[in-house]
Amino acid sequence: MTKLADIKGITKPVLSGLHKLGIHDVQGLLLHMPLRYVDETHISEVRELRMGEQAQVEGEIIHLEVSYKPRKSLIARLSDGTGDIFLRFLNFYPSQIAALKEGTRVRALGEVRHGYFGYEMVHPQTRAVRETTAVKQTLTPVYPTTAGLSQPSIRKWVTWALNNGDVSETLPKETYAKQTPSFQASLQYLHNPPPEANLQAMENRSNLEWRRLAFDELISQQLSMRQHYAKRRELGAPVLKLSTNLIPQLLSTLPFGLTGAQQRVVKEISQDLSRPYPMQRLLQGDVGSGKTIVAMLAALQAIENGYQAAIMAPTEILAEQHYQKMLHWLAPLDIQVAWLSGSQGKKDRTASLAAIASGDARLAIGTHALFQAQVQFNQLGLVVVDEQHRFGVEQRLSLRQKGQSDEVSAPHQLMMSATPIPRTLSMSYFADLDVSVIDELPPGRTPIATKLVSDARRDEIVERVRAACSQGAQAYWVCPLIEESEVLQLQTALDTFEHLQQTFPDLRVGLVHGRMKSAEKQSVMAEFSAGDIQLLVATTVIEVGVDVPNASLMVIEHAERMGLSQLHQLRGRVGRGAAKSACILIYQTPLSETARARLKIIYESSDGFEIAQADLHLRGPGEFLGIRQSGTPMLKIADLERDADLLEQAQAVADELLKRHPVEAQKHLDRWLSRGDELVKV
Repeated sequence: MTKLADIKGITKPVLSGLHKLGIHDVQGLLLHMPLRYVDETHISEVRELRMGEQAQVEGEIIHLEVSYKPRKSLIARLSDGTGDIFLRFLNFYPSQIAALKEGTRVRALGEVRHGYFGYEMVHPQTRAVRETTAVKQTLTPVYPTTAGLSQPSIRKWVTWALNNGDVSETLPKETYAKQTPSFQASLQYLHNPPPEANLQAMENRSNLEWRRLAFDELISQQLSMRQHYAKRRELGAPVLKLSTNLIPQLLSTLPFGLTGAQQRVVKEISQDLSRPYPMQRLLQGDVGSGKTIVAMLAALQAIENGYQAAIMAPTEILAEQHYQKMLHWLAPLDIQVAWLSGSQGKKDRTASLAAIASGDARLAIGTHALFQAQVQFNQLGLVVVDEQHRFGVEQRLSLRQKGQSDEVSAPHQLMMSATPIPRTLSMSYFADLDVSVIDELPPGRTPIATKLVSDARRDEIVERVRAACSQGAQAYWVCPLIEESEVLQLQTALDTFEHLQQTFPDLRVGLVHGRMKSAEKQSVMAEFSAGDIQLLVATTVIEVGVDVPNASLMVIEHAERMGLSQLHQLRGRVGRGAAKSACILIYQTPLSETARARLKIIYESSDGFEIAQADLHLRGPGEFLGIRQSGTPMLKIADLERDADLLEQAQAVADELLKRHPVEAQKHLDRWLSRGDELVKV
């Protein structure tokens, strides 16, 4: 693969700009696709122009002046013999004044508007021409770029790549339908579209050439995922036989039974653990569906077979809650549990590390502290990662590697997510995992009434909170920021806490946020859980896992600024007891279209999968999964919603290619994943 640095003529500034765009070789140039196109293939006469149309005109500058009415601007008057049009520049430089001097022949491209003196173009694209200068024969591509890298420069090097790069086919002919254009023809068409090309189809990426490249990209992603899946199957793992002792003992002491969905996923996980290769399973379940007990049963299967289990959570509040809950469950079974967090005192930390290293602690629970270098397990058989998308790829990998005694074995891994993953996303970014879904809530979960309330009606909300707490219930009041931001002007947790303390002198108001010391947070949460605090003011640190059955009211400030999944998670902190529960979303006007759409969805639906699908549509897969910086390669051409039909085809094609055409499959992978993104999913 030819690196850009090896190409004669590419200057250091251009090379730096291309690297910023993620382009490192000739294939990267070929697959750097236009955002949109400009039509410079036709020159319109001024007398033909229509308001609001994009047009290109050519003529002589007959007058140039700097005007101060209605504001300072450079105005050039262009005449083509059929009429005059004004070119207006609000921001301009001396070089532009020189380029537009009277008598210069200019070609201008822009949107026709009605100006002070007649038709005008504001900030048109201009260039000096001669009468013999040819008109472009193809539509002009406009590429994604970065500071210091011009469009002409990108076009120059993309054209070079088209003429010098490898544009041969990588896959067998039968991979594609008969009417599908070749890889080379698709690239030529998309980088240099003919004048008659359907601009709308080009920009919607719905024409055959776009779909050919989207299909190729999806095939490469599926091949990559399949390879990772196969590589894991080649590793060894502890064979953890089905539990006949600990799991039945625990289930007999629980005050609840497992739902049908929980029983189904427990069986799937248990079967995986009994196989001689590492389980790599994603457990999905909506808020409150009971993933924690499923993880506990998996841990017991490992423990009964003489191995240790580790459960890692993204926040100390969630990890602490897991620890307390599991400590309570395991007390009758006489199983030692170790707790490990970044804020532990030295004495407690040393004791936990010793218990984990010796194997006395059969279960270790903690935050990211679990994968630090000084943590040594005696015999780690199972790793459970809660809210897995909140950890980076390297973090998940380092915890798993703690259980690898050599390069050919690994512990089993269970990843959990309370954010349901839409089907297309699961097929794409989690295609290398086995997936279990808890699609049933435990009995007794009360429906949560969701209310949208303008900030102007704050007094009504305050009275609602007073009434709920005076009747023995508890409430959350969630704020998105800790300190005041001059830019966002958001109500802060600190100010809200002080205000609500004054507003409710008869109530005990607590405060918890991410910058508090761990011991402080745990103390406040313990008091809230015990009912000693009636109203808890919090940041989104309580988003995941907090379980206080007596809390039946949730108030969320500035709901318009939060993502759908986050709102759904926060709402799930109530409705865990028998009392009727409500979630009040306070919003500020005016609302943007996106914010209005988010609030409408969260108001109308309580289905986590439906909300997740809408969130994917609004935010895109990178933001949804939290993987923009995690090492997972994002799709550049294909779109999971638009190209869902191609994704299903790519899945089938990838399986067939690996069986029958492994050499071609690898060649295809080399083309599309040439950036060295090996940490696809671990």
